[in-house]
Amino acid sequence: MNGRSLTLKEREEICPGEALALTAVLAVLSISIISVVVYRLLKSRKGTAKVPGGWQFNWE
Repeated sequence: MNGRSLTLKEREEICPGEALALTAVLAVLSISIISVVVYRLLKSRKGTAKVPGGWQFNWE
C-alpha cells in the first residue's frame, strides 16, 4: 500500500470528533432503552422474559 502526504486543505477537512459524538449518542440511547425495559419488567406483577441463548425468566 503506497501512502501519500495530505495537503493542508485535506488535513483541515478531517473532523476527529464525529466518531466520538456518534458513539456517545448510541451509548446514551442504548442505556435509556435498557433502563425503560428493566423498569417495566420490574414494576409488572406478572410476566416472562425470553433472552437469546435459551434463558427464560418467569415471575408471578
